Amino acid sequence: MTTTASHHLSPAFPGRAPWGTANKLRAWQQGALDRYIQNQPRDFLAVATPGAGKTTFALTLASWLLHHHIVQQVTVVAPTEHLKKQWAEAAARIGIRLDPEYSAGPLSKDYHGVAVTYAGVGVRPMLHRNRCEQRKTLVILDEIHHAGDSKSWGEACLEAFDPATRRLALTGTPFRSDTNPIPFVSYEEGNDGIRRSSADYTYGYGNALGDGVVRPVIFLSYSGNMRWRTKAGDEIAARLGEPMTKDAISQAWRTALDPRGDWMPNVLRAADQRLTEVRKGIPDAGGLVIASDQDSARAYAKLLREITGSKATVVLSDDTGASKRIDEFSEDGSRWMVAVRMVSEGVDVPRLAVGVYATTISTPLFFAQAVGRFVRSRRRGETASVFLPTIPYLLGFANEMEVERDHVLDKPKKQGEEDPYAESEKEMDEANRQEDEDTGEEEQMSFEALESDAVFDRVLYDGAEFGMQAHPGSEEEQDYLGIPGLLEPDQVQMLLQKRQSRQIAHSRRKPDAEADLLELPAERRPVVSHKELLELRKSLNTMVGAYVHQSGKPHGVIHTELRRVCGGPPSAEATAGQLRERIKKVQEWATRMR
Repeated sequence: MTTTASHHLSPAFPGRAPWGTANKLRAWQQGALDRYIQNQPRDFLAVATPGAGKTTFALTLASWLLHHHIVQQVTVVAPTEHLKKQWAEAAARIGIRLDPEYSAGPLSKDYHGVAVTYAGVGVRPMLHRNRCEQRKTLVILDEIHHAGDSKSWGEACLEAFDPATRRLALTGTPFRSDTNPIPFVSYEEGNDGIRRSSADYTYGYGNALGDGVVRPVIFLSYSGNMRWRTKAGDEIAARLGEPMTKDAISQAWRTALDPRGDWMPNVLRAADQRLTEVRKGIPDAGGLVIASDQDSARAYAKLLREITGSKATVVLSDDTGASKRIDEFSEDGSRWMVAVRMVSEGVDVPRLAVGVYATTISTPLFFAQAVGRFVRSRRRGETASVFLPTIPYLLGFANEMEVERDHVLDKPKKQGEEDPYAESEKEMDEANRQEDEDTGEEEQMSFEALESDAVFDRVLYDGAEFGMQAHPGSEEEQDYLGIPGLLEPDQVQMLLQKRQSRQIAHSRRKPDAEADLLELPAERRPVVSHKELLELRKSLNTMVGAYVHQSGKPHGVIHTELRRVCGGPPSAEATAGQLRERIKKVQEWATRMR
């Protein structure tokens, strides 16, 4: 069997491939294909960063399997209605005809297979099982982590596709914060006794960036002063990025995203300026605002119209015209689209180059999916820019863009310890809800946003931080908004270093009276990442566990006593400073008992 599987494909495929790849596969795609053909596995998991070309790889393999009569039909399972239509369109370009409207009954002989959603399989698993039993079937499970979204979906996929001849699982983000096993994924136990997902082929963001397959991402972070009124009637003021409890972070964050304050208009204005600069090198570059809910999405679109003078495309997932609007935006060259948060994974618009993360979801899975909308490269030198609020979790994710992650199946917790994963699991549940579902969040965390302002905080790129705090519209902010949109990754780094050096030199020449902001270089303003907080919580639990043996007191009693003495909320909501103080205190207690 030949390993060149694309010999019979249309020269136009893949239609949106970047430079030099119109008539051949990328190196990773060919490598994954060679491995598959050599091993001929029934199940194959390919993990490739968003924008790397998973669809091209999967359809090339499907074409090869059909061509060699290993399978007779193809079933594609996608997360959303929009994505299943995109799969059908992409397949049609290489002569594979998939029916994206299939619901039941015999399939027309005009088609080679069907494109369905995970929800659709969940409703009628036996229908798809019967199809797999009747003819040799390749099942392509796109973004397979969605099969673990609910127990019923996972069970339905197992039941429906157990008889399939071949199963190809694809994902750009295999990690989940829950422990629901993902169907047809292998798990291997490590030296620590924890089982993690095992991919057959992995092509991460770092590799893709080095190969020029994806764009480098510049993250522009904005801080600012927030003021809100709690349900109890107390007025609270805080600055984004400063240490505070989880509830306070959440309410400050929601205050920033309130379209009636000054933070969102200033950030949208800055993002539009950045888009103008990017369009000098990429004339059709577009921007995407990822909103939390439909009301916010419409309000942001109104602000963008006031800022730009032109209408923004609004995409709401429960709107029957959503797919059509995304397709129109893909081709019309207009500036901005606003989408509700859960649409982000279904938005495949290669011209998107500037993003605004205007949602309060703080899971690594959703963040990676959202950023994945902007990294698809069409020609060498394109860069992506994503605007963020200065929230510790988000800055941590931005600094860890190149970290490879696997799905962890086991998360052991010793008796009496506070669960360090509870927080992220709760967030994951929230991220998986439909955006128009009544979550009860308003009742649980009722508050009133009073006012907000925006301060340019820092730039994050390739794990490093640059910049000094500056007012919107200032010369310092314009320095970073004006970075050219066409640069090689090493040029981005060099230019950011030059910008920061110039800023620091300029600041030193200013009289103290003119320094109206806390002008500290980014590297001197560390923000504790989500990962670092987890490590601090683990350290505290370890110290408490050791003290249990000395004192004979239960874990819970010691944690309660630490909160009473040191103050603050439970460990899951405590700041880094509060956790360090408790660690210091329990060490002090342990020393006294010796």
